[in-house]
Amino acid sequence: MNKPQTPSQKILIVDDHILFREGLASLFQSTPDFHVIDQAGSVKEGIEKALHHRPDIILMDFSLPDGTGLDATRIIRKELPECRIIFLTVYETDENILTAIQLGARGYLLKNVSSTSLLASLRAVDEGEIAMSRKMMSRALEYSQTVMMHPNRDMVSRFSTREIDILLELQNDYSNAEIARNLYLSENTVKHHIHNILEKLGVNNRREAGLLARQMGLTRNRATG
Repeated sequence: MNKPQTPSQKILIVDDHILFREGLASLFQSTPDFHVIDQAGSVKEGIEKALHHRPDIILMDFSLPDGTGLDATRIIRKELPECRIIFLTVYETDENILTAIQLGARGYLLKNVSSTSLLASLRAVDEGEIAMSRKMMSRALEYSQTVMMHPNRDMVSRFSTREIDILLELQNDYSNAEIARNLYLSENTVKHHIHNILEKLGVNNRREAGLLARQMGLTRNRATG
C-alpha cells in the first residue's frame, strides 16, 4: 500500500526586488514539498496576500518600501498565528534578529544562504526547529542577555527626547489628547510618536509600553541623566 503523500507547504514570498523573488520562486518549482502561491513587494501587499492565501510559510525581507518585515510580521501573526514567518534578508544586526524572534518569526536567514541550506532550514522548521545558524542564535542570545542586564541604558538610547517625554506620559495612562495638551503638541504628532515607540519597544499597545517603562524604572531624571 502506498504511503499517502504529505501536502506541499504553501509559500508566500515578500520582497521588493522582483528579480530576487522570481529567482526564489523558481527554486521551489522542482521541490514537491513546497510551492509558491504568490509574491508581494511591500508590507501592505504582503499583509493583504497573507490574509487572502493563508500560507504555511512566509519568506520575509526586512527592508520594504513602506516599512519593515517586522511591521508585517506583527500584524500577520495576530491574524494567522500558525503561519511560519522566516526572515530572508541582508540585515543581520542583533537587535533585528532578536525583535523578529520576539514577534514570533520562526527563522532569520541571510540572502547569501545556499539553496540547499535554505530548503533544509524550511524542512527543519516544519519539524519544529528555528531556521537560524548557530552563530546567529548565539549572537541573539548574547544580545538578549545584555538587554536584560542593562535595560534602561539600552532602551533609552533608542528614543529621541520627545519620544521619552511621551513614553513617560504613557506610564500614567494618559490619552492622546491629554498628552498633546501636556506637551503642547498636536494629537497627530502624538500618534506618530506613539507608533514609533511601539515599534522600537516591540509591543502591541500603549498600555504595554507604559508598563515596560515602569518595569525599567524609567523616570524623567534617569532618562536625561
